Amino acid sequence: MPLSLRVLLLASACLLPSLLPGGAEAQQRPRPPARTAPPAAPTGVVQSIEVHGNQRIEADTVRSYMLLQPGDPYDADRLDRSLKSLYATGLFRDVQLRREGGRVIVDVVENPIVNRVAFEGNRKISDDVLRGEVQMRSRAVFTTQAATADRQRILELYARRGRFAASVEPKIIQLDQNRVDVVYEIQEGDVALIARVNFVGNRSYSDSRLREVVATKEQAWYRIFSSSDQFDPERLSFDRELLRRFYLRNGYADVQVTNATAELAPDRTGFFVTYSIDEGPRYRIGKVDVVSNLRNLDADSVRGLVDVSEGDWYDGDTVERVAQALQDAVNLRGFPFVDVQPRIQRNREERRVDLTFEINEAPRVYVERIEINGNTRTQDRVIRREFRLAEGDAFNAAQIRRSRQRIRDLGYFSDVQVSSSPGSAPDRAVLNTQVVERATGEVSLGGGYSTDAGLLADVGLRERNLLGTGIDARINGTLAQRRSQLDISVTDPAFLDRNLAAGADLFYIQRNLLTIANYRERRAGFALRVGYAFNERLRQTWAYTLSNREIFDISANASRFVQEQRGTTLLSQIGQTLTFDMRDSIIDPRRGAVLRLGTDFAGLGGDVAYLRARLDGTYFIPLESLLGDPEYVVSVSGSVGYLETLFNKQDRIVDRFFLGGENLRGFRIAGAGPRDIDTRDSLGGRFLWTQSTEIRYPLPLPAELGLIGRAFVDIGSLSQSVKGPEVRDDASPRVGAGVGVSWRSPFGLINIDLAQAVVKKSYDETQVFRFGFGTRF
Repeated sequence: MPLSLRVLLLASACLLPSLLPGGAEAQQRPRPPARTAPPAAPTGVVQSIEVHGNQRIEADTVRSYMLLQPGDPYDADRLDRSLKSLYATGLFRDVQLRREGGRVIVDVVENPIVNRVAFEGNRKISDDVLRGEVQMRSRAVFTTQAATADRQRILELYARRGRFAASVEPKIIQLDQNRVDVVYEIQEGDVALIARVNFVGNRSYSDSRLREVVATKEQAWYRIFSSSDQFDPERLSFDRELLRRFYLRNGYADVQVTNATAELAPDRTGFFVTYSIDEGPRYRIGKVDVVSNLRNLDADSVRGLVDVSEGDWYDGDTVERVAQALQDAVNLRGFPFVDVQPRIQRNREERRVDLTFEINEAPRVYVERIEINGNTRTQDRVIRREFRLAEGDAFNAAQIRRSRQRIRDLGYFSDVQVSSSPGSAPDRAVLNTQVVERATGEVSLGGGYSTDAGLLADVGLRERNLLGTGIDARINGTLAQRRSQLDISVTDPAFLDRNLAAGADLFYIQRNLLTIANYRERRAGFALRVGYAFNERLRQTWAYTLSNREIFDISANASRFVQEQRGTTLLSQIGQTLTFDMRDSIIDPRRGAVLRLGTDFAGLGGDVAYLRARLDGTYFIPLESLLGDPEYVVSVSGSVGYLETLFNKQDRIVDRFFLGGENLRGFRIAGAGPRDIDTRDSLGGRFLWTQSTEIRYPLPLPAELGLIGRAFVDIGSLSQSVKGPEVRDDASPRVGAGVGVSWRSPFGLINIDLAQAVVKKSYDETQVFRFGFGTRF
């Protein structure tokens, strides 16, 4: 660069500052730091946080809830959020925050502490139940939000009990030391019962007929022991299904229950329930066919299980039952993966339904594992042994249903649910069993009257699931006019976790038979029992009994045949009972049959020797398809028994059969059969047969009363007693007929029979009225 140019640039640099505003002085002042934006507010640092007004809560606890802490720059937004955080703790009724220089002042008013929680005005729901419902507790912090929430919970509890008119008002009683008593003043109001049940769209059935179908009932004076007339939203859904199934059973294959509504009356004391129904046409059965898509299974081999015929009214329940029967039968034939689908083809013009039962192969799925939940007391093994399939078996819906029913039949659980979920692979499934346990112990006091025993009272103690093992242990005592008894019994239904039921009994029995045969009887001894099941239907039980029997207090004018029985005998007996049970229910059978064969052999020691055999059977025939009501059931039963003495031993009166009373209505207990004409003593017999035909039918009364009518005809004969000129031993049949009523009352089962001895002998003793009553409370 030329020298003259360098001098010119240097001179320009020296003169430039003096030409700028401020001249050289501006060059001497320091430059302020660069800022991207002006400050939002004056800044400062929080020196301290002071808490005022706190009594129970430490100041450090209050500070811990704040987002602003000593040493932090003051921030109005964080201070506001700290205020909200303190309110959210629920510890304070009022909070105020303010800034004084470098200090933040926190003024708090603490919420009071609950001293106690009380309830007033509640009569239908106890304090303990209410206390378990509310969240407010003694020594907890009181807040108005918690009191309001508890009020709502109490109202919901009363609503579940049908008391929609209930009102709840929380009252606060101020105490010293910032404490309060919380009192919920309750006005329970009346139960909002069902004032009316209406149906819309029903043409084939009257409102009164459909009211018998649904579980929701209109209020009535005789429903004091029932809750069916109380509003329950879940019951409405159940009623819709009941109505749908009722119409399906009666041929209405297109029925739809479109709606179920409940409207609360303005005074909140009653509900008006309305069901909307679209019935559709009624169908008859057209063609019925069975199609098998399984190799090696001929459809004709199972066609006999289809008990529906062309021309019958369509019955949805029967179709489901037939499909299930086909699936179960095919499973038993060695096809574990089966799915039976009933295909329905409607012909609306002819109003006929063609049925085709298709037997298809179901996906191959195996049980990976069985999980059990909810059993806090009952051992897992007690539940697992009731399953009809094990881990690794083929998934079988029929066996799962049977397993669930067996678990329910144990009586240990109020609810049993078995569901399936996917396993670790597509062909694996997990069975999830959820149970809800209930109390299995019973302490009972009882009283009543029966024609057989007279006035009676009993007391018992029983545990049906001892220590969660499934063992049934009981002790029971009965004191009656003509019978006294003490029993101690223990039964293990799965002894050694095997298909073996084992048990033992101790007993003492005393009977007053002075009005029958002029003597009293006393028995004391024990029995050992063991039983096993061959399959779901066939079971056998063996028992050994050792009993000391005494005939005493014989009247002076008793028959000479009774006089000869005086004294004590020792019975050593082994017996067995073989039971084949095809009933649909053990408690309330409506279809199926049960057959029992019992044999007793005495002579293994002791003073008596005999062989006694008895065969009993009952067949139940439902008449629902004919009469449209499942309560119509016919039962046909019969029995035959024979006693044969052995080793030239004399038979004893306590071992013979007697006829009359329960096994032949219209006659007194032991009122028919061999008798000493001179003394009128009943002597019993060695050959007995009876037959009874009974029809059970509903009475024209509300079903919830639990009254069932009965009409019956009983036939029986007893013969082959002791020989003598004063003995009348006529083997001709006796016949009794009559009607009766059974009442499943809240106090127990009550049976009343009115019977007439239609065919009898002049020396027989009859009985027109028979009454039996028993209860536990």
